Amino acid sequence: MIRVLFIGDVMGSAGRRGLRQELEPLVDRESVDFVVANIENAAGGFGITTAVLEELEELPVDVWTTGNHVWDKKEGVPLLDAHPFLLRPANYPRGNPGRGWCVAETSAGTLVAVINLQGQALMAPIDNPFHCVDGVLEEIVEAHPEVRIVVVDMHAEATSEKQAMGWYLDGRVSAVLGTHTHVPTADERVLPEGTALQTDVGMTGPYHSIIGMKPAKVLERFLLNTPRPFEPAKRDVQLRGALIDIDEETGRAEKIRGVRVNCDDKKG
Repeated sequence: MIRVLFIGDVMGSAGRRGLRQELEPLVDRESVDFVVANIENAAGGFGITTAVLEELEELPVDVWTTGNHVWDKKEGVPLLDAHPFLLRPANYPRGNPGRGWCVAETSAGTLVAVINLQGQALMAPIDNPFHCVDGVLEEIVEAHPEVRIVVVDMHAEATSEKQAMGWYLDGRVSAVLGTHTHVPTADERVLPEGTALQTDVGMTGPYHSIIGMKPAKVLERFLLNTPRPFEPAKRDVQLRGALIDIDEETGRAEKIRGVRVNCDDKKG
């Protein structure tokens, strides 16, 4: 049995601070074997930069996933080709930088495949993630036939689409974990054929906010229907994610539970 820790969207400097503060103690306390973290919002809430990635690479994270905001900072786009364990959604059209899946290993040598996907509902039009993931799984089997454990980051807006991906892949992957909405759901479960599913694992960042941003400008946008600059919040930082216990021989998940760590009570 191996234990995978999947960390939800790391939001801005507050999320990075919480991750630096709490990740290593959490890994030790929970005897975690493998860590995946979504960092598409790590640089000021939008995208990634070289400095941010260098800061985060000091932490015990095996694979970094992203989503639609990974393209928001031009400086961060070349990083997708430069770093083999930094992913972008696999269903972006061919020709884009980066890769949508990788295989890494635990300290004990167990191989773990990680796939990054992005939904279509209420998001920019890209390739169908359901069709795409079939091809990705074939590529993984061809390149690494010994892999049994497969973890999917399903970065999507619609809860139905994320749940649908879980059921579509039930028995073919170990876990489907939702990201993007920054709001944790309470539906973590293991599906009948052994795939762990949670619609959204939540944000690692400031919860005294509207999905990570200071409320005032967000409220102005809703009230006035005109653009406003957003500012990342800093108060009530929490690390959110999921712990999944997976059978090494079968790749089936045995258990999933949500993770919530209160990082501090700093105001901002």
